[in-house]
Amino acid sequence: MTRRRVLVLNHFAVPPDEPGGTRHTELFSQLPDWDHLIVAARTNPSTRKVQPNRPGFRFVPVTPYGSNGLARIANWVSYALTATVRCLFSGGKPPKLVYASSPHLLAGLAGAVIAGFYRVPLVLEIRDMWPKVLVDMGQLTTSSPIYRVLAGLESWLYRRADRIVVLADGVGKSLVETGVPAEKITVIPNAADPAFFETDLTRAQARAAYGFESLTFVYTGAHGPANGLDLLLEAAATIGDDDPEIDVEIVLVGDGLSRPSLIEQARTLGLTNVRFLDSVAKREIPRLLQAADVGIHCLADVPLFHYGVSPNKVFDYMAAGKPVLTNTPGVVSALVETADAGLAVSPGLLADGISRMTKAGEEQRATWGSNGKRFMSENQSRQAMAARLGELLDELVPDQS
Repeated sequence: MTRRRVLVLNHFAVPPDEPGGTRHTELFSQLPDWDHLIVAARTNPSTRKVQPNRPGFRFVPVTPYGSNGLARIANWVSYALTATVRCLFSGGKPPKLVYASSPHLLAGLAGAVIAGFYRVPLVLEIRDMWPKVLVDMGQLTTSSPIYRVLAGLESWLYRRADRIVVLADGVGKSLVETGVPAEKITVIPNAADPAFFETDLTRAQARAAYGFESLTFVYTGAHGPANGLDLLLEAAATIGDDDPEIDVEIVLVGDGLSRPSLIEQARTLGLTNVRFLDSVAKREIPRLLQAADVGIHCLADVPLFHYGVSPNKVFDYMAAGKPVLTNTPGVVSALVETADAGLAVSPGLLADGISRMTKAGEEQRATWGSNGKRFMSENQSRQAMAARLGELLDELVPDQS
């Protein structure tokens, strides 16, 4: 069978030995009949270092940014330009397909240009519904010129793409309501494999390595405005007010634009039950979760997040056999409750959730963790999601051998 080549545009992708998004490495590496090249930014907020090229990856230069605003927009534009130049003029075997992933739509625009140049199909992956998410979070208004430009680009990309991949059923339904044909949409959510989270450390060794002593709630992932970690810190400030015997530690692992302000917020509140750890590579997550007692999933109270997210960290917690506490109504709460893998609370009631999770006891937490692990193994493994992706690509570009 002839191997085909796919170009994957993902601004923030990283290799599996770096902290950050590894979705496409994990999916495309499991396709037996496809070679992939992921084109990503040379620097991003997760790694904060210059990435060298390596097999399966090409990194392009981008302008720096440290906060939301014009510098961040310039960063998007620079990625779109340098990724396009890299893909069009660097030589090498032409692709049979271009796969362009948001969160920002300029990656999709670059993908459309590249796919048009090579006259190959374009798959557009929507991980965040831009510009809607920016409006819901109060970063844009529907009357602003930037919104109108992004909305126009969004509509054009939906028409231009040969297929659209979404990570949640709710996003697919939302696109259909705007006029996108249902047959054009494929749902490929994030996933996780329980086998990946097996580790050579005992629980005692892992806890000693990270210095965990109390009942430990761990959050892993981005520290940005969308993640609502200010709600978690506010919850931490009230834990134990009604029951002084509750002794827990909350550990936030990761990086992002909001991290400095979150550290300052914790200092201002005088929190002694919160600790911040730097980002860790994906391969270290199994040891981290081996040491933890509970995995926390937290998002800002944004309507889009009720139906339009596929939270990788929740799947990681479940695959690792850890009970989950989430503050996100809708699809995430439904997942946790359907799998009987933990507790779901309202966005502002994380303190209540932490108290309930603590009082549930070790045996109940172990049962929730076991339930989540079984659910991931049976319903949402990486192999199953990669097979779904492979079917989509093969449909667009049949093997000619």
